[in-house]
Amino acid sequence: MSNECNTVETLSRLEKKVDDLQANSLSQKNVLTFSEAARYTGFSKSYLYKLTHLQKIPCSKPAGKMLFFDRAELENWLLTNQVAHEEIENQASTYVTLNKRGGRS
Repeated sequence: MSNECNTVETLSRLEKKVDDLQANSLSQKNVLTFSEAARYTGFSKSYLYKLTHLQKIPCSKPAGKMLFFDRAELENWLLTNQVAHEEIENQASTYVTLNKRGGRS
């Protein structure tokens, strides 16, 4: 039983190291495949397909089949529409003030 635990523990550590190496290699590449882009962004493949179909995310399809993503463009796209925390609080406060419902008058 002890050997089984050691084997499982060793496999778990090896899997983590492989995942770390893959993540590190993604940060070194300039052009990502579809699967790499999904892993890099953390999006599911189906959601990434939806974004590409709706042309909401920058990608290229040079041979008409495979999708490729420029890592720098992907990073810029991920950082679009940043909203400051204070701005969100102001919008929420304004909404509550203007749309009183069911509260005391």
